[in-house]
Order: sequence, then C-alpha cells, then structure tokens
Amino acid sequence: MDRRGEKGRLAIVAGSGRLPVYVAEAARANGEKPLIFSLDNESDGDWSGFDCVNIGIGDISGFKRAARAAGVDRIVLSGGVRQRPQWNQIRLNLGTIWRLPKLVGTLMHGGDNKVLTTTIGLLEDDRMRVIGAHEVAPGLVATIGPIGRHAPDPPSLDDIKVSIRAARLLGELDIGQGAIAVGGRVVALEGPEGTDSMIGRINELRDQGRISSKRRGVLVKLCKPKQDERVDLPSAGLQTMENALRAGLAGVALEAGRSLLLDHAEAVDFADRNGLFIVGICPDDMESGG
Repeated sequence: MDRRGEKGRLAIVAGSGRLPVYVAEAARANGEKPLIFSLDNESDGDWSGFDCVNIGIGDISGFKRAARAAGVDRIVLSGGVRQRPQWNQIRLNLGTIWRLPKLVGTLMHGGDNKVLTTTIGLLEDDRMRVIGAHEVAPGLVATIGPIGRHAPDPPSLDDIKVSIRAARLLGELDIGQGAIAVGGRVVALEGPEGTDSMIGRINELRDQGRISSKRRGVLVKLCKPKQDERVDLPSAGLQTMENALRAGLAGVALEAGRSLLLDHAEAVDFADRNGLFIVGICPDDMESGG
C-alpha cells in the first residue's frame, strides 16, 4: 500500500504540570491518537485514558525505538523537568554515541535553552520532527490585549515596561523568562526555581519592608531572545494568578503569540473576581511607547 502523504502518529513527551494533558486532549479533539511518553519522576498527569510509555529522562535511544515502532512522525516536548539527567542515565543510539562527552556536559550543565535545543537535535531525524505545543493546542496561546475584564492602569503599564527590559536581559543569559517590577523597580527575576517560587519571594520582601505594601506590581513573562519556540514557551495559569494575588500583584503580562495561558477559563474567572488583570503584550510596542 502506498502510504505517502499519510500523517503519522503524534508523540507527547510529558513532564510535570497541566500542559502535557492540555496538549494531549487537544490532539485527541483534533482526531489524533497521541502516544504519551511519561518521564519517570517528572510526569504527574493522569494518562489512564491514553496509550502511554514510561521512559527515563535521558533514554533517547529507548524513545526513538518505541516512537518508530508506533509510526511517530511528530514530537511535542511539554511540561516541566525539575532534574537534569545524570551521565549514567543518558542512552544514545549508535548514530550519536560518538558525541557523548560533549552532550553530557550540555545536558547536565547547559542553560535551559541550550539543553532543549540539544534535545531537539537528538530526537529529530528524517522520520520524526519536533513541533510546538501551540501547534497542537493553538487555543492556549495568549492573545494581544486584556484577557478578561481588567486592564493595566498607568502604574502597572510602567511596571510592565521595566519588567520587559529585565526579562530580556535575563533571557539573553539563558536563565529565565520572567521578571517582577513594583513601583517602577525590578524586585525579582526568575531563576531555575521557576515562576511560582519567584512570586513567593515578593511576600518575603514585603514582610521585610523591602517592598512597599502600597504598591502592587506586575509579573511579565517573555520568550528568551534566542529561544526555540517549539519548546518551553512562557506560560501562566490558575496557580500563577492565585500566587499573584497572595503576593499583592496587580496582574500578569504575557508575550502575545509567544506564550501560553493554561487553565484559561479558570484563570480568567479567578482574575476577574479578584481584580487582577491578565494581558497579552507586544514587547517591542511597549518599549517604543505604543
């Protein structure tokens, strides 16, 4: 039988958090039958309703064997990964094993963007390519302007502009994607601990009197300047909004078209009820005064 032109199967490599579940559900709604590769000690989704393979975080050769056997032609990398693979967890096929010394250094010690770009290079071949989660679930992508009833006021717009500059510098160093400004001053930058922990530090600073309790502040999340948009797009969701409220922030700004709003209905409802804004922004326009 001539199978040219037929679409193969979608593989979803699932780390922690809700994003892999949203992507899997969107794929199924599109008529796909996704194959889930649940990362050991990382994935926390309920995959009982999907075909699922458990796999170690560094088992590249095991992934490729199982994916090829299932007819996979597209791969989505989604969800959080808390730990880097140890050198003895990395399994490569014969075509890439000669690169092991360099790859071990990158995968264990490189910045997030460099690690993800390297991982894509290991997974892709002439039969399989990595695509972005937003290509499968475009409804998750943040749109331009207010997402909900509330919009940033002038002090919040000033905080957004300050945070954009900080987030871009942070991204240039391949460290993180988020920054928080309060009263026109950057007070927190995202590191390896993630967005929620960064927001949590605001409460500590307020308790110590290092940040005024009368000024609210804004969280901004942007793509890194050299980020491969197929992986690790900036995201926020219901938990982000709950943490923002506890930290006394006025709202969250996401890069429109290049970031994801998870738990969309729940996050927007929570923001609306608690006087918070969620807004999609174009950083270039904000910095130029647009």
